[in-house]
Amino acid sequence: MRVAWAILRKDAAVEMRSREIVYTTVFFAASCVLVFAFALVREGRAMPDAAAAILWIAVAFSGTLGLGRTFERERYTDTLRALMLAPSDRPAVYVGKLLGMLVLLAIVEAALLPLIALFFAAPITASPLWLAALLAAGTLGFASVGTLFAAMLVRARSRDVLLPVLLYPITIPVIIAGVRGTAAILQPVPDEAMARFWAALLVFFDVVFVTLSLWTFEPLMTEQ
Repeated sequence: MRVAWAILRKDAAVEMRSREIVYTTVFFAASCVLVFAFALVREGRAMPDAAAAILWIAVAFSGTLGLGRTFERERYTDTLRALMLAPSDRPAVYVGKLLGMLVLLAIVEAALLPLIALFFAAPITASPLWLAALLAAGTLGFASVGTLFAAMLVRARSRDVLLPVLLYPITIPVIIAGVRGTAAILQPVPDEAMARFWAALLVFFDVVFVTLSLWTFEPLMTEQ
């Protein structure tokens, strides 16, 4: 965890100087919400469950954009090779990068929720704890797989094209569970029993995806 924390601090320090990834992902996510709001809201009324769907679509699209840049800096001057040769467990590199993605997506979601509430009249404060739990569990499942694929494709020339092609089929169950659980919470009368079911399913996906990613990261990076 010390190595993972050091990688997270390094990425945060670099990003604080440029703020390139944060601004890009937040702007892209907000643009997705605005486009869908003008398409799906008529006379101040949105389609049923539209708010939950658009929220997760924006998170997935902006997350893919951020994942494409996760190992971008490490490609230059053989920094990635130096990380692999460091006297530490290689899965620590994965954990550090995953934590960075989770922080980035948390910032994106914090910016998206007010927009969703404004344009779709979504009651995001009706069950804030359940909404936060669903977003946290779904984000972890999505980012865990995405970070692994981003590492796998770091040296591929067409990585920007291959990443969504590989990522979305695997993470579709996570996105569907997130949408259904969020839709249950954003109803006029929140259905916490249904939200609990989908949150439990997301936790199951998190355990499976994080375990498999930690297990495969080291042999995957050994072949790089």
